[in-house]
Amino acid sequence: MLYTRREIASLALAAGSALPLLAAPKPNSKIGGVQIGIITYSFRALPESAEETLRYCVECGISGIELMSNVAEVYAGAPAVPPTARGDSATAEQRAAHEKAVEARRAWRTSVSMDKYKQFRKMYENAGVKIYAFKLPPALNMPDAEYEYIWNVTETLGANHVTMELPTNDEHLARVAKFAAKRKIPIAFHTHGQGGSSGFDKALNASPYTALNLDVGHYYGVTGESPLPIIEKYASRISSLHIKDRKGPEFAGENRGPGSGGPNMPFGQGGTPIKEILQLMKAKKYKFPASIEYEYQTPQGSDVLTEIKKCANYCKAALA
Repeated sequence: MLYTRREIASLALAAGSALPLLAAPKPNSKIGGVQIGIITYSFRALPESAEETLRYCVECGISGIELMSNVAEVYAGAPAVPPTARGDSATAEQRAAHEKAVEARRAWRTSVSMDKYKQFRKMYENAGVKIYAFKLPPALNMPDAEYEYIWNVTETLGANHVTMELPTNDEHLARVAKFAAKRKIPIAFHTHGQGGSSGFDKALNASPYTALNLDVGHYYGVTGESPLPIIEKYASRISSLHIKDRKGPEFAGENRGPGSGGPNMPFGQGGTPIKEILQLMKAKKYKFPASIEYEYQTPQGSDVLTEIKKCANYCKAALA
């Protein structure tokens, strides 16, 4: 196969970025049978190339991830969709330009080869990091071909579920549920303050291939209730958890709207029973991973990776 100079330079750069990772010890954050992972959204304040994101995981000793689509799609060469002004502040020209960019990305998604995603998976697995979930929410206005792309990428990356926010629209819920069943790869719904048993039951009854991407921090922060009974009740339908610490709703202050709750806190300083949750997962031998979601404010004098290492060490100590 012949390469252009630009392609050779790109391959050399990628190889150079990967060399320190290949030399580094492979991370292992599976403790007592419980996979501690991270959602790559946690690194949002840092440069987010595929190679840099992988380096963060290895440096923090994390061996499993829920991968946000931006990291993967930039690596695969997706056309950029610049942010646009929201609501009434957007001009007609801005809205038209944004829609044109969305259509260009859609055309790319529905025609692109999976080769770059195969390379992405190989790079991560060679460094000791398994991709267990892929987050690219299938929107109601996407064509079926774009849904196919989402599930194709998920499968190619080796992930076993797609994640998205819990739908509030019945038509949307029915469509994603049907598509997940068609592809036999679950769609797992991320929860904020919404849900509760009635909301979870509705989502899970839509298909055997609907599941929960349960956020235990949000659940506690909004309800003030322990998520342990919910985890035990729905364990067979949970694909992954999000782990964060929050204070309860009594600390919400003036923020009392729907889905509000207590503030995000460093692990161990809120009220979310993280240790008890992880011990339950260990005792019950649950197979779903627990993804750290770093959302509390970085303390002065610290940095994102230092704080994420603290979160990972807190989880590991809880399982010791």
